[in-house]
Amino acid sequence: MDHQYNQPETELLHLLAERAGIASEYHDIAGVRHVTSDATTRALLSAMGFRIGDRTALVEELMTWDQRPWVQGVEPVVILREGEPVGTWLLHVECDDEDEARLQIHWVVYGEQGENRHERAEGPGVPIHGTRVIGRRYVRLSFPLPEGLPLGYYDVKVWVKGGQAVAERQFRLIVAPRRCYVPASIESGARQWGLAVQLYGLRSDRNWGIGDCTDLSALVEWAGRTLGCGLVGVNPLHALKNTAPYHLSPYSPNSRLYLNEVYLDVDRVLECQTSPDVAKRLADPAFRAQVEAARQRDCVDYEAVASAKRAVLDLCYRAFLKDNFEGQEPDVKPNTARGWFFHTFVQQEGEPLAQYALFQALEDERQFVQSRSVVWADWPEAYRVPGTQAVEEFKRRHMKKVRYFQYVQWLLAEQLAAVQRQAHEAGLSLGLYHDLALGSDRYGADGWRFQSLLALKADCGAPPDAFAPEGQNWGIAPADPLRLRASGYRYVTELLRHNLRYGGALRIDHVMALFRLFWIPRGQPASQGTYVHYPADDLLAIVALESTRAKAMVIGEDLGTVPDWVRDRLAATGVLSYRVLYFERTGHGRFTPPAAYPAQALGVVTTHDLPTLFGYWEGCDIETRAGLGLFPHEEARRAALAERHVDKARLLEALQAEGLLPDGVSTDPAQVPVMTPALASAVYEYLARTPCWLMLVNLEDLVGERAQANLPGTLNEHPNWSRKLSRSVEDLQQDARMHTLAAQLRAVRPPV
Repeated sequence: MDHQYNQPETELLHLLAERAGIASEYHDIAGVRHVTSDATTRALLSAMGFRIGDRTALVEELMTWDQRPWVQGVEPVVILREGEPVGTWLLHVECDDEDEARLQIHWVVYGEQGENRHERAEGPGVPIHGTRVIGRRYVRLSFPLPEGLPLGYYDVKVWVKGGQAVAERQFRLIVAPRRCYVPASIESGARQWGLAVQLYGLRSDRNWGIGDCTDLSALVEWAGRTLGCGLVGVNPLHALKNTAPYHLSPYSPNSRLYLNEVYLDVDRVLECQTSPDVAKRLADPAFRAQVEAARQRDCVDYEAVASAKRAVLDLCYRAFLKDNFEGQEPDVKPNTARGWFFHTFVQQEGEPLAQYALFQALEDERQFVQSRSVVWADWPEAYRVPGTQAVEEFKRRHMKKVRYFQYVQWLLAEQLAAVQRQAHEAGLSLGLYHDLALGSDRYGADGWRFQSLLALKADCGAPPDAFAPEGQNWGIAPADPLRLRASGYRYVTELLRHNLRYGGALRIDHVMALFRLFWIPRGQPASQGTYVHYPADDLLAIVALESTRAKAMVIGEDLGTVPDWVRDRLAATGVLSYRVLYFERTGHGRFTPPAAYPAQALGVVTTHDLPTLFGYWEGCDIETRAGLGLFPHEEARRAALAERHVDKARLLEALQAEGLLPDGVSTDPAQVPVMTPALASAVYEYLARTPCWLMLVNLEDLVGERAQANLPGTLNEHPNWSRKLSRSVEDLQQDARMHTLAAQLRAVRPPV
């Protein structure tokens, strides 16, 4: 036995943790060193599927780890970067001495459509580059990767013949660009600006109580043709369960692959305009009153909106089937052009949409449960895993319901794609800017489908910092980096592809997760967590490839405890940094001058988790937290207000240094008790002067909103992810403040 396995149990534990990527220690944002406890190490190794019960189990796991490259034959993924020297791939073969000279290798590279892109036969007499005995003798072989392969994904199949045995191996070859996509105009020096909006919060005279695709369409038309924007950013549009209080956050969705049906403009669905049954429902006074009540509320009533839209969409779906399909379930066939468009969409989406719709149908049927609170992990065992006989039988018997959820996603895809087309027609060079959440609800559709890739016995979050002294636990199950790689990163590819296809830019929430993610043993406080490392080179290659294919820029949300080397690696891959004015400071705490911002970045004044500009200036966030008892004592509240006073003075001084202070405004914040439109415009012009390639203006700041979208640390104590704008989409277009600020920003950042 290797001498490294003859160590004390604690040392073996640490060796296994090191191999698995679990950090033995980390430094928080204040530089304080935290040593990972053995209890945490054991819990996280267990969450990753390792057996760590005793010393014997640890030795067996270490030996399995060290032997894996030889036993499995090939690495699951090989990355080839465009423009870099073509490397080699390794093959390990079980082979006796007498068979070595007779080894024959035949390998074929298949493209994404199954086409043969490269084929070679090697041997007999293949050079041996190493040997190892693991019960039996193994040899290592090396082969050059093919040159000239276009960007993309390839399946490489390998057949090995030695003696009488024939073995088959397979790996995924990914040919990726060195950098993400950047439009030629930006590389030539253009700097763009746009609006950031929480779509659910848009009011209009016609929506059903929540902003929808038609409201977004009106916004992009105005932003492009009138304001001169280059992009419009939206909150994550991921599918939610739309039930309070736990299933409203777009950052803890049911699925990150598909869209939230409440954003669908039902009135624009063809069947809504042609079906007598739908017309009857829409004309019903009680139904109209329900919709009007939801429209008039100051906060979105997700359950009421979802219920109203579902009632009408059910009728639309029945009409759709009747008008466009023939035959009996489950073998119905399209017999109209519209039916074939839907059928084509379903075929193109393939297994991801089929599995999402199947999960939705299972949840919707609720034949197994007595309460809506029961999650898939509590279903009868036969239904907890996709692909079982029971699940397939359910699908066969309920295909009509499964197809309903595919129908809704088809309608959403059509409407959102139409918004992106309209954005370009209106002059927005980038169009829509989307947001990809870090993870999803472990008990949602993605959690069910991808449970084999998730560490369900762990949560992820953030280490202790000034914002959260005890750390943050986001309650999201992290993806296991080892299982991700073993699966060829297909889940990562799906996520990026689905979220890049409806716009010209994508923000990746908590982008540091490409490098390391803070894991917390399930049921433990965040203070008991530590970092787990991820294969960043592989993941960045896939980000660059999908960005290039979609011709969409990528922005990495790199706030919080982010080492400089992470930002350097992201920058080298063409990922834009995400710079928040509130946080950009010099070593003395003063606001960073515009010229000192990085160019390869997106600049914002604030985010959804921070106070609006008006709320920040007037301390509304501090008073809200105080009112909810989130300060330990009165002195803490006073200290926060005092610190805010100092920051406001520094911001006024920064504006003065740039010659941007409005007439009559001094650098004494006591003389400026409330934020004014003129001062808000000055702050945004300050940000516009930075060399940042992109910048966004929060719509809440344009209309003077004081309450922030989300108050971290609260659930139902604050109307998170629900508050509507005080002005409607129609009113916004007549607001002089918008046009004044737009004129200022156009002067600094002319439209492309």
